[in-house]
Amino acid sequence: MKLSQFKFDLPDNLVAKKPAHFRDEAKLMVLHKETGEVEHRIFKDILDYFQKDDTFVFNNTRVFPARLYGNKEKTGARIEVFLLRELNEQQRLWDVLVDPARKIRIGNKLYFGKDDSMVAEVIDNTTSRGRTLRFLFDGSHDEFKKQLFDLGETPIPKYMEREAIPEDAERYQTLFAEVEGAVVAPAAGLHFSRELLKRIEIKDVRKAFLTVHNGLGNYRDIEVEDLTKHKMDSEQMAIDAECCQIVNKAYDMGRQICAVGTSVLRAMETAASTDKHLKEYEGWTNRFIFPPYEFQIATSLISNFSHPYSTLLMMQAAFGGYENVMEAYKKAIKHKYHFGGYGDALLII
Repeated sequence: MKLSQFKFDLPDNLVAKKPAHFRDEAKLMVLHKETGEVEHRIFKDILDYFQKDDTFVFNNTRVFPARLYGNKEKTGARIEVFLLRELNEQQRLWDVLVDPARKIRIGNKLYFGKDDSMVAEVIDNTTSRGRTLRFLFDGSHDEFKKQLFDLGETPIPKYMEREAIPEDAERYQTLFAEVEGAVVAPAAGLHFSRELLKRIEIKDVRKAFLTVHNGLGNYRDIEVEDLTKHKMDSEQMAIDAECCQIVNKAYDMGRQICAVGTSVLRAMETAASTDKHLKEYEGWTNRFIFPPYEFQIATSLISNFSHPYSTLLMMQAAFGGYENVMEAYKKAIKHKYHFGGYGDALLII
C-alpha cells in the first residue's frame, strides 16, 4: 500500500490536549470488522462485547519522566533533553534526543536543576538530533536515577501543545504500569479504571500482561510513499510464560483474545509460533504491520484514534480492513471523537 492512502483531514480541535474527566468515560466506537457496522458507546460499556474466559492482553510498561530541560555551559542556552534509554548503568550513559540539536556538539556540558545539581557531557552524535550523554554523578545508581527522574517531567506528546502538569504524572500512565522503560504511554490501556478492571474480574474475563517499551518511532514521519520500504524503530519487549499460558488457553478454547493497544498486537505477532500460539520472548521488535496482513492470535483490538499517515492507523487498517477503518475514521470526525494519546477509543471486533 501507499502512504498517501492514509491521508485524512484532522481538525485541530479534535486532537485531545487533556484526558477525559474519568478514565472509562471516553467515547468508544465499536467497529464490526466482518460487516463494517459501527456503534457509538462509552468506554465503560466495553464489557458488553466480552464473556467469561475471553482474554484482554495488556501492556504493563511504565512511562518514566523522560523530558528534561538543561542549560548549555558558557552560553546558558536552554536545551531540551529527551531521555530514550539507559545504555550503561555503571558509566551513567544515556541515549537521548536534544533540541535545538545544532547547538549541541561532542564535548559540550549541560547543567540541570536550579542549582546545576546534575551535569552531563556529550560524548557522541548518533543521529541528527540524537546524542549520547554521560551524566557526572557521585553516588549509587538508585540515587542517580531518583535525582535524574526528579528533574524530568512526564513526556506528553508535542501535539498536545502544552507543558506537562502534575496531573499528567498519573493520567499518562496505566493503572497496571509496572515495568519501567516507555517514553510513550500505551494509550489504549489508559481507559481502564479501577472499577472497570474489577468488573473484568467479576465477569471472569481473563487478563494477561506483556511488556513493550513504547518509543518515539510511532511519531516518526514516514518518508517513503511505498510502505514496503519503511523501516520501523525497534522497541524492547518481553512475554513471559504466564502470559503465554493464559493467551494460549483462550486460543485453544476458541475465546476472544483482545489486544489492548497496537503495541500489544505487534508484540503478539512478533512472538506468534507457526501453530498460532504465543511463545515466550525477550528481545526487540521492529515489525511493521500494514494492509494486507493476516493476524495469528488476536481476534479483537482496542486502540485510540490516530493521526493521518501514522503507523498505528496502518495497523488498525490491517486488522479491521482498510475500507472499514477509513470509513470509521470519517464517522469519528463527523461525531467529534477525540484523537491521540488522551483521545477516544476504537474497538475492532
